[in-house]
Amino acid sequence: MTAPLAPEPGRTPWLTIVGMGEDGRAGLSPAAAAALDGADIVYGGRRHLALAAPLSGEGRPWPSPISDAYPDILARRGRPTCLLATGDPFHFGIGAEIARLVPAGEIRAFPQPSAFSLAAARLGWSLPETACVTLHGRDLLGIVPHLQPGARILALSWDGSTPGAVAGLLAERGMGGSRLTVLEAMGGPRERLRGDVAESFALTEIDPLNTLAIEVVAQPDARIVPVSPGLDDAWFENDGQLTKAEIRAVTLAALRPRAGEILWDLGAGAGSVSIEWCLRHPANRAVAVERREDRADRIARNARALGVATRIVVMRGASGATLTELPPPQAVFVGGGVAEPGLLAACRARLPAAGRLVANAVTLEGEAALLAAHAETGGRLRRLSIAHAAPVGGLTGWRPAMPVTQWVWTKP
Repeated sequence: MTAPLAPEPGRTPWLTIVGMGEDGRAGLSPAAAAALDGADIVYGGRRHLALAAPLSGEGRPWPSPISDAYPDILARRGRPTCLLATGDPFHFGIGAEIARLVPAGEIRAFPQPSAFSLAAARLGWSLPETACVTLHGRDLLGIVPHLQPGARILALSWDGSTPGAVAGLLAERGMGGSRLTVLEAMGGPRERLRGDVAESFALTEIDPLNTLAIEVVAQPDARIVPVSPGLDDAWFENDGQLTKAEIRAVTLAALRPRAGEILWDLGAGAGSVSIEWCLRHPANRAVAVERREDRADRIARNARALGVATRIVVMRGASGATLTELPPPQAVFVGGGVAEPGLLAACRARLPAAGRLVANAVTLEGEAALLAAHAETGGRLRRLSIAHAAPVGGLTGWRPAMPVTQWVWTKP
Protein backbone atom coordinates (compact mmCIF):
# COMPACT_ATOMS: atom_id res chain seq x y z
CA MET A 1 0.00 0.00 0.00
CA THR A 2 1.41 3.40 -1.04
CA ALA A 3 2.04 5.76 1.87
CA PRO A 4 0.58 9.29 1.46
CA LEU A 5 2.82 12.33 1.29
CA ALA A 6 3.02 14.37 4.48
CA PRO A 7 1.82 17.98 4.09
CA GLU A 8 4.66 20.48 3.78
CA PRO A 9 3.78 24.16 4.30
CA GLY A 10 4.76 26.32 1.38
CA ARG A 11 4.53 23.59 -1.23
CA THR A 12 3.01 24.83 -4.49
CA PRO A 13 0.84 22.71 -6.79
CA TRP A 14 2.85 20.38 -9.00
CA LEU A 15 0.27 17.70 -9.83
CA THR A 16 -2.46 18.53 -12.32
CA ILE A 17 -5.53 16.37 -12.94
CA VAL A 18 -7.24 17.15 -16.25
CA GLY A 19 -10.66 15.80 -17.13
CA MET A 20 -10.95 14.83 -20.79
CA GLY A 21 -14.09 14.65 -22.89
CA GLU A 22 -14.59 12.83 -26.17
CA ASP A 23 -13.92 16.14 -27.94
CA GLY A 24 -10.30 15.98 -26.77
CA ARG A 25 -8.25 19.16 -26.65
CA ALA A 26 -11.07 21.18 -28.16
CA GLY A 27 -13.02 20.84 -24.91
CA LEU A 28 -10.22 21.98 -22.61
CA SER A 29 -10.17 25.41 -21.05
CA PRO A 30 -7.06 27.54 -21.75
CA ALA A 31 -5.89 26.94 -18.18
CA ALA A 32 -6.30 23.17 -18.47
CA ALA A 33 -4.52 23.10 -21.82
CA ALA A 34 -1.65 25.17 -20.41
CA ALA A 35 -1.30 22.83 -17.42
CA LEU A 36 -1.26 19.83 -19.74
CA ASP A 37 1.38 21.38 -21.99
CA GLY A 38 3.50 22.40 -19.00
CA ALA A 39 3.82 18.87 -17.63
CA ASP A 40 7.02 16.86 -18.09
CA ILE A 41 5.14 13.58 -17.66
CA VAL A 42 1.50 12.87 -18.57
CA TYR A 43 -0.19 9.73 -17.22
CA GLY A 44 -3.44 8.48 -18.71
CA GLY A 45 -5.26 5.68 -20.45
CA ARG A 46 -4.27 5.13 -24.06
CA ARG A 47 -7.59 6.66 -25.16
CA HIS A 48 -6.98 9.75 -23.02
CA LEU A 49 -3.41 10.16 -24.27
CA ALA A 50 -4.66 9.98 -27.85
CA LEU A 51 -7.39 12.55 -27.14
CA ALA A 52 -4.80 14.90 -25.57
CA ALA A 53 -2.30 14.65 -28.42
CA PRO A 54 -0.02 16.27 -29.34
CA LEU A 55 1.73 16.15 -25.96
CA SER A 56 4.61 18.41 -24.98
CA GLY A 57 5.78 15.99 -22.28
CA GLU A 58 6.25 12.24 -22.18
CA GLY A 59 3.03 10.23 -22.26
CA ARG A 60 2.86 7.22 -19.95
CA PRO A 61 -0.07 4.80 -20.24
CA TRP A 62 -1.50 3.60 -16.95
CA PRO A 63 -0.20 0.21 -15.83
CA SER A 64 -2.55 -2.50 -14.60
CA PRO A 65 -3.40 -2.02 -11.82
CA ILE A 66 -3.23 1.77 -11.95
CA SER A 67 -1.96 1.84 -8.36
CA ASP A 68 1.39 0.48 -9.60
CA ALA A 69 2.08 4.00 -10.95
CA TYR A 70 1.46 5.76 -7.63
CA PRO A 71 4.99 5.39 -6.18
CA ASP A 72 6.49 6.91 -9.35
CA ILE A 73 3.99 9.78 -9.27
CA LEU A 74 4.75 10.55 -5.63
CA ALA A 75 8.48 10.39 -6.35
CA ARG A 76 8.00 13.27 -8.79
CA ARG A 77 6.86 15.62 -6.03
CA GLY A 78 7.67 19.18 -6.99
CA ARG A 79 8.02 18.49 -10.73
CA PRO A 80 5.14 19.30 -13.13
CA THR A 81 3.11 16.14 -13.66
CA CYS A 82 -0.32 15.64 -15.24
CA LEU A 83 -2.91 12.91 -14.84
CA LEU A 84 -5.66 12.50 -17.43
CA ALA A 85 -9.13 11.26 -16.45
CA THR A 86 -12.59 11.01 -17.95
CA GLY A 87 -14.87 13.99 -17.34
CA ASP A 88 -14.99 14.79 -13.65
CA PRO A 89 -12.01 13.07 -11.96
CA PHE A 90 -13.73 13.28 -8.56
CA HIS A 91 -16.93 11.47 -9.57
CA PHE A 92 -16.04 7.75 -9.61
CA GLY A 93 -12.66 8.82 -11.03
CA ILE A 94 -9.04 8.82 -10.01
CA GLY A 95 -9.18 12.23 -8.32
CA ALA A 96 -10.35 11.12 -4.88
CA GLU A 97 -7.87 8.25 -4.79
CA ILE A 98 -4.92 10.52 -5.64
CA ALA A 99 -6.10 13.12 -3.13
CA ARG A 100 -5.67 10.49 -0.39
CA LEU A 101 -1.97 10.35 -1.29
CA VAL A 102 -1.15 13.94 -2.27
CA PRO A 103 -2.13 16.96 -0.11
CA ALA A 104 -4.97 18.90 -1.74
CA GLY A 105 -2.86 22.08 -1.75
CA GLU A 106 -0.40 20.43 -4.14
CA ILE A 107 -3.08 19.49 -6.70
CA ARG A 108 -4.76 21.53 -9.41
CA ALA A 109 -7.81 19.94 -10.98
CA PHE A 110 -9.67 20.88 -14.16
CA PRO A 111 -12.86 18.80 -14.28
CA GLN A 112 -15.26 18.58 -17.18
CA PRO A 113 -18.89 17.49 -17.10
CA SER A 114 -19.19 13.94 -15.81
CA ALA A 115 -20.94 11.23 -17.78
CA PHE A 116 -23.83 11.64 -15.34
CA SER A 117 -24.11 15.37 -16.10
CA LEU A 118 -23.94 14.77 -19.85
CA ALA A 119 -26.55 12.00 -19.68
CA ALA A 120 -28.91 14.08 -17.54
CA ALA A 121 -28.59 16.94 -20.01
CA ARG A 122 -29.38 14.65 -22.95
CA LEU A 123 -32.41 13.11 -21.22
CA GLY A 124 -33.71 16.14 -19.33
CA TRP A 125 -33.36 14.34 -16.00
CA SER A 126 -32.83 16.02 -12.64
CA LEU A 127 -29.59 14.66 -11.16
CA PRO A 128 -30.69 15.11 -7.52
CA GLU A 129 -33.65 12.84 -8.30
CA THR A 130 -31.51 10.23 -10.08
CA ALA A 131 -29.40 7.42 -8.59
CA CYS A 132 -25.87 7.61 -10.02
CA VAL A 133 -23.91 4.37 -9.79
CA THR A 134 -20.94 2.72 -11.43
CA LEU A 135 -20.78 -0.82 -12.77
CA HIS A 136 -17.28 -0.25 -14.13
CA GLY A 137 -15.13 -2.85 -12.45
CA ARG A 138 -18.00 -3.67 -10.07
CA ASP A 139 -20.36 -6.58 -9.55
CA LEU A 140 -23.46 -6.16 -11.70
CA LEU A 141 -25.67 -7.04 -8.71
CA GLY A 142 -24.52 -3.87 -6.96
CA ILE A 143 -27.37 -2.14 -8.77
CA VAL A 144 -30.02 -4.30 -7.04
CA PRO A 145 -30.78 -1.96 -4.08
CA HIS A 146 -31.40 0.89 -6.54
CA LEU A 147 -34.04 -1.03 -8.50
CA GLN A 148 -37.10 0.64 -7.00
CA PRO A 149 -40.44 1.21 -8.77
CA GLY A 150 -40.36 4.46 -10.75
CA ALA A 151 -36.65 5.02 -10.06
CA ARG A 152 -34.35 6.69 -12.54
CA ILE A 153 -30.81 5.35 -12.57
CA LEU A 154 -27.67 6.36 -14.44
CA ALA A 155 -24.98 3.68 -14.47
CA LEU A 156 -21.44 3.80 -15.82
CA SER A 157 -20.97 0.62 -17.85
CA TRP A 158 -18.06 -1.78 -17.68
CA ASP A 159 -18.13 -2.29 -21.47
CA GLY A 160 -20.51 -2.85 -24.37
CA SER A 161 -21.98 -5.97 -22.77
CA THR A 162 -23.24 -4.19 -19.63
CA PRO A 163 -26.56 -2.84 -21.02
CA GLY A 164 -27.65 -6.30 -22.17
CA ALA A 165 -26.65 -7.84 -18.85
CA VAL A 166 -28.63 -5.23 -16.92
CA ALA A 167 -31.62 -5.78 -19.20
CA GLY A 168 -31.49 -9.49 -18.41
CA LEU A 169 -31.29 -8.79 -14.69
CA LEU A 170 -34.31 -6.48 -14.86
CA ALA A 171 -36.39 -9.01 -16.78
CA GLU A 172 -35.39 -11.77 -14.36
CA ARG A 173 -36.54 -9.69 -11.37
CA GLY A 174 -39.96 -8.79 -12.79
CA MET A 175 -38.99 -5.40 -14.23
CA GLY A 176 -38.93 -6.33 -17.89
CA GLY A 177 -41.03 -3.29 -18.82
CA SER A 178 -38.24 -0.94 -17.74
CA ARG A 179 -36.96 1.49 -20.36
CA LEU A 180 -33.21 1.48 -21.06
CA THR A 181 -31.35 4.21 -22.93
CA VAL A 182 -27.75 3.60 -23.94
CA LEU A 183 -25.71 6.78 -24.32
CA GLU A 184 -22.52 6.04 -26.23
CA ALA A 185 -19.32 8.13 -26.49
CA MET A 186 -21.07 11.29 -25.26
CA GLY A 187 -19.55 14.64 -26.15
CA GLY A 188 -17.66 13.51 -29.24
CA PRO A 189 -18.24 12.80 -32.93
CA ARG A 190 -19.24 9.17 -32.21
CA GLU A 191 -22.02 10.10 -29.80
CA ARG A 192 -25.17 8.02 -30.14
CA LEU A 193 -28.33 7.50 -28.06
CA ARG A 194 -30.46 4.37 -28.44
CA GLY A 195 -33.28 2.94 -26.37
CA ASP A 196 -35.06 -0.35 -25.83
CA VAL A 197 -37.21 -2.19 -23.29
CA ALA A 198 -35.49 -4.60 -20.93
CA GLU A 199 -37.56 -7.71 -21.73
CA SER A 200 -36.93 -7.38 -25.47
CA PHE A 201 -33.53 -5.68 -25.39
CA ALA A 202 -31.89 -6.16 -28.79
CA LEU A 203 -29.31 -3.38 -29.16
CA THR A 204 -26.01 -4.61 -30.59
CA GLU A 205 -22.55 -3.22 -31.36
CA ILE A 206 -22.67 -0.99 -28.30
CA ASP A 207 -19.62 1.22 -27.83
CA PRO A 208 -17.56 0.12 -24.80
CA LEU A 209 -17.66 3.75 -23.60
CA ASN A 210 -21.30 4.02 -22.65
CA THR A 211 -23.58 5.15 -19.85
CA LEU A 212 -26.84 3.36 -19.19
CA ALA A 213 -30.02 5.19 -18.23
CA ILE A 214 -32.76 3.11 -16.61
CA GLU A 215 -36.39 4.01 -15.94
CA VAL A 216 -37.63 1.23 -13.67
CA VAL A 217 -41.08 -0.22 -14.35
CA ALA A 218 -41.93 -2.96 -11.87
CA GLN A 219 -44.62 -5.63 -12.18
CA PRO A 220 -46.75 -6.31 -9.07
CA ASP A 221 -44.70 -9.43 -8.31
CA ALA A 222 -41.32 -7.79 -8.98
CA ARG A 223 -38.43 -8.68 -6.67
CA ILE A 224 -37.93 -5.26 -5.07
CA VAL A 225 -35.63 -4.88 -2.05
CA PRO A 226 -37.69 -2.90 0.51
CA VAL A 227 -36.10 0.18 2.07
CA SER A 228 -37.30 -0.75 5.58
CA PRO A 229 -35.47 -3.17 7.90
CA GLY A 230 -36.80 -6.63 8.55
CA LEU A 231 -36.68 -8.21 5.08
CA ASP A 232 -38.75 -11.34 4.68
CA ASP A 233 -36.72 -14.40 5.66
CA ALA A 234 -37.12 -15.77 2.13
CA TRP A 235 -34.63 -13.14 0.90
CA PHE A 236 -31.83 -15.04 2.64
CA GLU A 237 -30.51 -18.45 1.78
CA ASN A 238 -30.19 -20.13 5.18
CA ASP A 239 -30.06 -23.40 7.10
CA GLY A 240 -32.29 -22.12 9.90
CA GLN A 241 -29.46 -20.16 11.55
CA LEU A 242 -31.06 -16.82 10.79
CA THR A 243 -32.16 -13.82 12.83
CA LYS A 244 -35.83 -13.87 11.85
CA ALA A 245 -37.46 -10.85 10.20
CA GLU A 246 -39.35 -9.41 13.18
CA ILE A 247 -36.42 -9.84 15.58
CA ARG A 248 -34.05 -8.51 12.92
CA ALA A 249 -36.08 -5.32 12.53
CA VAL A 250 -35.95 -4.69 16.28
CA THR A 251 -32.24 -5.54 16.32
CA LEU A 252 -31.44 -3.08 13.51
CA ALA A 253 -33.37 -0.39 15.35
CA ALA A 254 -31.35 -1.09 18.50
CA LEU A 255 -28.06 -0.96 16.55
CA ARG A 256 -29.04 2.51 15.24
CA PRO A 257 -27.06 2.49 11.95
CA ARG A 258 -25.49 5.79 10.96
CA ALA A 259 -23.93 6.68 7.62
CA GLY A 260 -20.40 5.43 7.08
CA GLU A 261 -20.19 3.18 10.13
CA ILE A 262 -18.70 -0.31 10.53
CA LEU A 263 -20.62 -3.17 12.15
CA TRP A 264 -19.21 -6.35 13.60
CA ASP A 265 -21.71 -9.20 13.11
CA LEU A 266 -20.41 -12.02 15.31
CA GLY A 267 -21.82 -15.50 14.86
CA ALA A 268 -23.35 -14.14 11.67
CA GLY A 269 -25.24 -17.24 10.51
CA ALA A 270 -26.78 -16.23 7.18
CA GLY A 271 -25.44 -12.67 7.40
CA SER A 272 -28.87 -11.06 7.47
CA VAL A 273 -28.02 -8.40 10.06
CA SER A 274 -24.80 -7.42 8.26
CA ILE A 275 -26.63 -7.20 4.96
CA GLU A 276 -29.47 -5.09 6.31
CA TRP A 277 -26.96 -2.83 8.08
CA CYS A 278 -25.31 -2.14 4.70
CA LEU A 279 -28.67 -1.64 2.98
CA ARG A 280 -29.48 1.21 5.39
CA HIS A 281 -26.85 3.48 3.78
CA PRO A 282 -24.46 3.06 0.81
CA ALA A 283 -21.46 4.10 2.93
CA ASN A 284 -22.06 1.48 5.64
CA ARG A 285 -19.75 -1.53 5.94
CA ALA A 286 -19.74 -4.72 7.98
CA VAL A 287 -17.52 -7.59 9.04
CA ALA A 288 -19.42 -10.86 9.35
CA VAL A 289 -17.65 -13.47 11.49
CA GLU A 290 -18.78 -17.08 11.17
CA ARG A 291 -16.95 -20.22 12.31
CA ARG A 292 -18.59 -22.64 9.87
CA GLU A 293 -17.23 -22.62 6.31
CA ASP A 294 -20.56 -23.49 4.68
CA ARG A 295 -22.32 -20.65 6.48
CA ALA A 296 -19.52 -18.22 5.66
CA ASP A 297 -19.90 -19.10 1.97
CA ARG A 298 -23.65 -18.62 2.31
CA ILE A 299 -23.17 -15.12 3.78
CA ALA A 300 -21.10 -14.15 0.74
CA ARG A 301 -23.81 -15.42 -1.62
CA ASN A 302 -26.56 -13.58 0.27
CA ALA A 303 -24.55 -10.35 0.29
CA ARG A 304 -23.99 -10.56 -3.45
CA ALA A 305 -27.64 -11.36 -4.20
CA LEU A 306 -28.72 -8.23 -2.32
CA GLY A 307 -26.09 -5.98 -3.89
CA VAL A 308 -23.81 -5.30 -0.90
CA ALA A 309 -21.01 -7.83 -1.40
CA THR A 310 -18.32 -5.17 -1.82
CA ARG A 311 -19.12 -3.72 1.60
CA ILE A 312 -19.15 -6.91 3.68
CA VAL A 313 -15.98 -8.75 4.68
CA VAL A 314 -16.64 -12.36 5.69
CA MET A 315 -14.22 -13.66 8.34
CA ARG A 316 -14.03 -17.38 9.02
CA GLY A 317 -13.35 -18.47 12.59
CA ALA A 318 -14.51 -18.24 16.18
CA SER A 319 -15.64 -14.74 17.16
CA GLY A 320 -13.32 -14.34 20.15
CA ALA A 321 -10.26 -15.47 18.19
CA THR A 322 -10.74 -12.95 15.37
CA LEU A 323 -11.49 -9.70 17.22
CA THR A 324 -7.90 -8.42 17.18
CA GLU A 325 -7.84 -8.72 13.37
CA LEU A 326 -10.96 -6.63 12.79
CA PRO A 327 -11.15 -2.89 12.04
CA PRO A 328 -12.58 -0.80 14.89
CA PRO A 329 -16.40 -0.89 14.87
CA GLN A 330 -19.02 1.68 15.73
CA ALA A 331 -21.55 -1.05 16.51
CA VAL A 332 -21.41 -4.75 17.37
CA PHE A 333 -24.09 -7.41 17.05
CA VAL A 334 -23.56 -10.76 18.75
CA GLY A 335 -26.05 -13.21 17.30
CA GLY A 336 -24.21 -16.41 18.13
CA GLY A 337 -21.74 -17.41 20.80
CA VAL A 338 -22.91 -14.90 23.42
CA ALA A 339 -21.90 -17.37 26.15
CA GLU A 340 -18.30 -17.54 24.89
CA PRO A 341 -16.16 -16.48 27.89
CA GLY A 342 -14.88 -12.94 27.63
CA LEU A 343 -16.53 -12.20 24.27
CA LEU A 344 -18.94 -9.47 25.41
CA ALA A 345 -16.23 -7.79 27.49
CA ALA A 346 -13.83 -7.82 24.52
CA CYS A 347 -16.50 -6.25 22.31
CA ARG A 348 -17.16 -3.51 24.86
CA ALA A 349 -13.45 -2.75 25.04
CA ARG A 350 -13.13 -2.28 21.26
CA LEU A 351 -16.11 0.05 20.92
CA PRO A 352 -15.55 3.83 20.91
CA ALA A 353 -17.56 6.23 23.06
CA ALA A 354 -21.22 6.11 21.98
CA GLY A 355 -20.62 2.76 20.29
CA ARG A 356 -23.55 0.32 20.45
CA LEU A 357 -23.55 -3.35 21.43
CA VAL A 358 -26.59 -5.54 20.84
CA ALA A 359 -26.61 -9.22 21.78
CA ASN A 360 -29.41 -11.75 21.28
CA ALA A 361 -29.77 -15.09 23.07
CA VAL A 362 -32.26 -17.94 22.84
CA THR A 363 -30.54 -20.43 25.18
CA LEU A 364 -30.45 -20.35 28.96
CA GLU A 365 -26.65 -20.20 28.87
CA GLY A 366 -26.72 -17.24 26.53
CA GLU A 367 -29.36 -15.50 28.61
CA ALA A 368 -27.24 -16.00 31.74
CA ALA A 369 -24.32 -14.27 29.99
CA LEU A 370 -26.54 -11.33 29.08
CA LEU A 371 -27.92 -11.07 32.61
CA ALA A 372 -24.37 -11.02 33.98
CA ALA A 373 -23.29 -8.34 31.49
CA HIS A 374 -26.32 -6.24 32.36
CA ALA A 375 -25.60 -6.57 36.08
CA GLU A 376 -21.99 -5.51 35.49
CA THR A 377 -22.37 -2.59 33.08
CA GLY A 378 -26.07 -1.70 32.81
CA GLY A 379 -27.83 -1.15 29.51
CA ARG A 380 -31.28 -2.43 28.61
CA LEU A 381 -32.65 -5.96 28.75
CA ARG A 382 -35.83 -7.09 27.01
CA ARG A 383 -37.57 -10.30 26.06
CA LEU A 384 -38.91 -10.49 22.50
CA SER A 385 -41.68 -12.97 21.73
CA ILE A 386 -43.24 -13.55 18.33
CA ALA A 387 -46.11 -15.86 17.41
CA HIS A 388 -47.44 -16.69 13.97
CA ALA A 389 -50.89 -17.91 13.03
CA ALA A 390 -50.86 -21.59 12.03
CA PRO A 391 -53.42 -24.34 11.37
CA VAL A 392 -54.67 -26.23 14.43
CA GLY A 393 -56.72 -29.06 13.07
CA GLY A 394 -59.38 -27.35 10.99
CA LEU A 395 -58.98 -24.07 12.86
CA THR A 396 -56.20 -21.50 13.37
CA GLY A 397 -54.10 -20.78 16.42
CA TRP A 398 -50.91 -19.04 17.48
CA ARG A 399 -47.61 -20.90 17.18
CA PRO A 400 -44.95 -19.09 19.27
CA ALA A 401 -41.31 -18.90 18.19
CA MET A 402 -38.53 -19.29 20.74
CA PRO A 403 -38.35 -16.09 22.81
CA VAL A 404 -35.25 -13.95 22.36
CA THR A 405 -33.50 -12.15 25.19
CA GLN A 406 -31.86 -8.98 23.93
CA TRP A 407 -29.28 -6.82 25.70
CA VAL A 408 -28.64 -3.32 24.35
CA TRP A 409 -25.67 -1.33 25.65
CA THR A 410 -24.15 2.00 24.65
CA LYS A 411 -20.59 2.79 25.66
CA PRO A 412 -20.40 5.93 27.80
